[in-house]
Amino acid sequence: MKKALLGAALLIGLAGMAAADPLEGTWRTAPDDNGNSGLVVVAPCGAQLCGTLTTAYDSSGNEMQSPNVGRQIISETEPQGGGEYRGRVYSPDRDRTYNSRLQLNGDTLSVSGCVLGICRDGGTWTRQ
Repeated sequence: MKKALLGAALLIGLAGMAAADPLEGTWRTAPDDNGNSGLVVVAPCGAQLCGTLTTAYDSSGNEMQSPNVGRQIISETEPQGGGEYRGRVYSPDRDRTYNSRLQLNGDTLSVSGCVLGICRDGGTWTRQ
């Protein structure tokens, strides 16, 4: 009986590990106002999803130094159903955090957000 319970617990644990959220992974951002882009790794942070900038690229596509590498770009993000996510996105080029709407469609992510009634289209990010 103990072996059966242990086996069932192991299967449940493995099933939970395999059930990663579709938004999780590495995303290449759209170019910002300066033409810069980056890689954002999305992973769980508590019950929500967060994304950290791991690499920054200049407008020529060359890796560059940035004080924002290591910064949380996506925060407080939760699925709403139908591939839609709501949360917050930080925009380094404008030094603003927006209430965000993310729309996942396969390997593309449409990003938009608003702050104090001012809205911005963050473009389309691609899964790496």
